[in-house]
This record gives sequence, C-alpha cells and structure tokens, in this order.
Amino acid sequence: MTIQRTSAEGNPSSNAPNSSGKNSHNTKPGRWLWFWMGMGGIAMVSATAGALLAVSLTSTPLQQAQLSPQEEAVFDGDAISGSGLRFSELTRPVNLLVMGMSVLPPDVQTPPAEAQNLRYLPQVNSFDGLADVMLMVKFDPETKKIAMLSIPRDTRTRIEGHGVRKINAANVEGGPALTATTVSNLLGGVGIDRYIRINVLGVGKLIDALGGVTVYVPKDMKYQDHSQHLYINLKAGKQHLNGDQVLQLLRFRHDELGDIGRIQRQQMVMRALMDQALNPVTVAQLPKILNVVKDNIDTNLTVEELVALVGFGVRTNRTNMQMLMLPGRFSEPNEYNASYWIPSKNGIAKLMAQHFGLESLSENPVNDPTSVRVAIQDSTGSDRSQLRPLINALEKAGYRNVYVANAWTEPLEVTNIIAQQGDGNSAESIRNALGFGEVRVESTGSLNSDISIQVGKDWLQQKSLSEDSSKF
Repeated sequence: MTIQRTSAEGNPSSNAPNSSGKNSHNTKPGRWLWFWMGMGGIAMVSATAGALLAVSLTSTPLQQAQLSPQEEAVFDGDAISGSGLRFSELTRPVNLLVMGMSVLPPDVQTPPAEAQNLRYLPQVNSFDGLADVMLMVKFDPETKKIAMLSIPRDTRTRIEGHGVRKINAANVEGGPALTATTVSNLLGGVGIDRYIRINVLGVGKLIDALGGVTVYVPKDMKYQDHSQHLYINLKAGKQHLNGDQVLQLLRFRHDELGDIGRIQRQQMVMRALMDQALNPVTVAQLPKILNVVKDNIDTNLTVEELVALVGFGVRTNRTNMQMLMLPGRFSEPNEYNASYWIPSKNGIAKLMAQHFGLESLSENPVNDPTSVRVAIQDSTGSDRSQLRPLINALEKAGYRNVYVANAWTEPLEVTNIIAQQGDGNSAESIRNALGFGEVRVESTGSLNSDISIQVGKDWLQQKSLSEDSSKF
C-alpha cells in the first residue's frame, strides 16, 4: 500500500503595501527591516544550496549499498521534493525508515585490519550487522506533522524467507530492502519511500558536529563491558552531553525495562535535539555536518531530498512532532525460547490509522473516559497525599482507572500530559478537564498507561488557587 500524494502548497501572497502617505514615514524602517531579513534569508538559502551542490558533485554518494533492481523496487522512487528554488520543499508525504547500526567484527565477513587481533570487540564502520535502532518517520506536509514510530529491536515478527525472528535480524539477512518489507508487513502494508542507515560511530560524530545536546539524564548510569570497551558512567541531572556521552545514554539498557527504557531515552534525546538543532543556522551548516558523517551513512535519499526533509523539520511546530512506540508487551518467561517484544495487532492498526493514514477495518470508537488508563508521575517531590486532589479531579471528570506510578525524576515547571499509546485526543480531553498542562504525543510515560500525567509545579499553583478559592 503506498501513501497518498499531494501537490506542494502554493506560496501565500504578500500583503499589499500601504498606499497612504499619512503613515509612510513610520512604516519605512519596518519595510527596510523586512527587506534585509528577506535578503538575509535568500542569501542563507543560496549559500546552502551552493554548498550542497558542491557536496553532491564532489563527494562520494550518500548511498553506499548496492541494491538490485528488485530491492530498489521495494522503495517508492517518485520525487518527494520540488525543483529549482523550491528544492527544499516537500511535495508529498514521505515515510522514511531509519536504522541505527551497531556492528562488531564478528558481524562482518571481512573485519577491518585495525579491528583484528585485539582483546576486545570494537565498533566497526559497517552496515551489515543487526539494526540496533529502528524508526519509521512520516513527514507530512498536508498535516504539517512529523510522526516517529520506534520499533523495538526485539520485536517478534516474520521475516520473508527466514521465518519468525527478532526484527533486527532482517538487515543481516537482506539489508535495507528486506528490512523495509518486514517493517511494512508488520505495520499493515504501509508504503516506505526511502531509508537511511547510520552507524553508531556516526551518531557520536553527528552530536559533536551539532555542538552536543542538553538533556536530562534520568538516573545515575554505570556499566562496564570490557569485551567491547563499553564504559558508561553518567550522573543524573540536566547536563550538556558530547557525542560519546550521548552514546552512553542511548546504549544503556541495564534496568527493569531493558530495550524499552532505551527507546524512552532515545525519544528524550530526539526531542532535545529537535528543540536545539532544527533551526535555519543548522540548515546552513548541513554541508559541513554531512561531510563529517557521510562515511557513516548509507541512504537512498539524495542530498536535495535530505535538505527538503530537514527544511520541513525546521518549519514544523514542536507540538506537531509526535514520538510513538510500537504497541505490544514483553514476552512471558518460558513463553518462547528467547525474550521478545510481542506486537499488538489491534494496537498497531489503531496507531497506523491515527498517524500514518492507513485505513482501519473498524471504526474508531469514541474514547470512554472510564476505559482510559491514567498514570500519575510526580516530579515535584511532594508526598502522595498532595496528589489526592488531582485524582479527585480526574474521577470527577469520569476517569476511573487512575493510578500513581513511579515518580518522574526530572523537575518540571509545566505538567506533561503524555499520550503514551499515541492517543492525542484523549490527552487533550484530560488537559481540558484539568485546565493546565502541556500535551505531548510520545512514549516516555508509564509503560502500561494510555495517558501519563507527569506532574509539574503548575499543579501546585493550581492546587493552591483552588484551596484559596474554597475559603471564600
């Protein structure tokens, strides 16, 4: 099933100039300000376009894999961006499969010479191993939204010609084409337009090229694996991390949630990166950044298409960036001969209908508040008795399945109302019922909830106002 095409939106017409001479002396400085801002924008775009053209003409191609015609046919090769001065605009929705590769010498047939005869297993710059990270990202110029679906690497699914396996093995067996086919089958036949694979060595370089990232480390993380020279040592708290430190945060998985906890941390890093790095200045630096990481990237995106995707990201409101996780559950002990993430067919169908435009065989029912599982995660350090008025307010609004989950360690000024399963409408309903908080479509909340309320200081202010008003 392929995704729907649309033509690019037309440019809005500019306002007619003020013809009245009465206020012309007041508007003239403003006109010059807009003129120079416009000229500066044109200069930035022109410089970026020229630099990108130089990159595309003088550097090695971004695609390093050699795909057969049959493998190329897995991806929709139709144009996704405009031409000429509109090269940085998307002309239709695009589904991009992103894979993060963590490859060790035993994973490749011919390890590099510098990786041989060592007493440990170093990371090697290759794309032939297991896909350690997997994302399906939809860029939609129709809705002006970006939806990012994280697929746990331990997801149990069928790989054509290789039986039922963990989904991260698809890349080993058949590269990006087989992985795309496997992901498409898992997600109800969604079309995949392009792919990008980035080696873990390139992730650290990318973060450093962006100047690092400020993120909240949720807890102390300490782990050593001498066989890989993997040393993780991070302290809890908000801090600015370099590329190596971000890799430590992303690769840590030695807690009760394992790979799912790692996905939640990935989403935290991605949101921090988007808040920090998606701006016109970063777009202007894209040629420099590409030059740093190009040897660690394999993609069938052209440079021009990559610019269009980044440009769309720059113009997308952060509230329209949705981070989802494949619905499912952990396998039970002794259920299978290995541990898996068991996908939920019904949950996937609902999620794909809501966020990826696939038709659903059943109508989406109106959400009944009594069936919505609401988790409360306190970030204010208050005792549980302070949460009772919040629980009462939810119950008064019709929410009966409310529970207090583990505290959210990051101190929050504003309460986050997390649509854990991607149901933004239910999160908005709770936000309207409470009268405070910020809705986020992501999967960083309590795993078994539909909605997680990460309580911030604004709740204490709301509670104080309610108590004061009750005195009169």
